[in-house]
Amino acid sequence: MATATASIVVQVTAVQKRAIASTVERLSLPVSQFMRRAAHDFKPSKNDEQDIVALVDRANASTQEATDALDDVIAFIAESNNRIEAMEGAKE
Repeated sequence: MATATASIVVQVTAVQKRAIASTVERLSLPVSQFMRRAAHDFKPSKNDEQDIVALVDRANASTQEATDALDDVIAFIAESNNRIEAMEGAKE
């Protein structure tokens, strides 16, 4: 097995951390080895994969919607700034 040299930081809750610690203690494994094995052996079901793909698709669509909304706001602000400049120019 190749020497592990890269790190992946995983955020867990305190309860999850205790559960992992309990499991590795019971199995007499280092946490890193346990996590590598768990990640390597994880095989999502077909439904899980479909759910993940649907979630990613929805996240992409939401990102595009947000980008479009921001573009609209930026355009509105630019038009507003032009109107303000025109009004200020008319006062002079």
